[in-house]
Amino acid sequence: MASRPAVLVGITLSLLITAASAAKLGDVVATSDQWLVAQVDSQKKVDGLAEERLTLADEYRNSLREADSLKLYIQQLKSQLRSQEAEKDSVRVEIREIARTNIAILPLMQDMLAVFGQFVELDTPFLIDERKERVKALNDMMPRADVTVSEKFRRILEGYQVEIDYGRTIEGYRGNLDGKDVDFLRIGRVGLLYQTPDTKETGYWDRDKKGWVIDNSATEGVKEGLKIARKQSSPDLLMVPLQAAAAAAPAAAAAN
Repeated sequence: MASRPAVLVGITLSLLITAASAAKLGDVVATSDQWLVAQVDSQKKVDGLAEERLTLADEYRNSLREADSLKLYIQQLKSQLRSQEAEKDSVRVEIREIARTNIAILPLMQDMLAVFGQFVELDTPFLIDERKERVKALNDMMPRADVTVSEKFRRILEGYQVEIDYGRTIEGYRGNLDGKDVDFLRIGRVGLLYQTPDTKETGYWDRDKKGWVIDNSATEGVKEGLKIARKQSSPDLLMVPLQAAAAAAPAAAAAN
């Protein structure tokens, strides 16, 4: 019986020791879990910092590339500005040259118009109203500020060209002569003839007499010439009175 209490005491001590060890082990496990959680949190922070570093590095490289692009762009702008400045200088020189040219060309154009008007007045009187109106329109144009000098010069030259072209063409048109309707036949600048619609009267302009001369001997020639001028007949040789340098004389005219 004396040994049984001793056994109970031993068992009790063993249980106490085991309970104490279990409590300590629980503490160790809890501490270990806390440490693991702390390590995981630390690793997450490290990973976050690493990603942030990579992002910052990418942004830095992008910034460097943008800076290089901006430098190139600025260099190009500087080159363009230099080119534009050179162009502006060239334009300024051209403007000064144009101003000097305008000053010199205006009197020339006035002289050209004066000669033009005199020429029409003294020339064979074909399409006389139309030609005088052309001269008047050119004179009216000269003081206009909305027409450039170059355009004025171009129109004057255009008027001269029209007069030159008259010398290379044959033309038939209806007009009025001394109150009666007649058909005019212009052969270049060397002949201006007329014929009444009934063909009973035919004549020509006498450059020396500055007047009209009736010449019914040219009736058939003028009649045929009018057909050729109006594209009603093929070009052919015409027998009509053409005026030479000093006097009027019958001559053959090639109508084409």
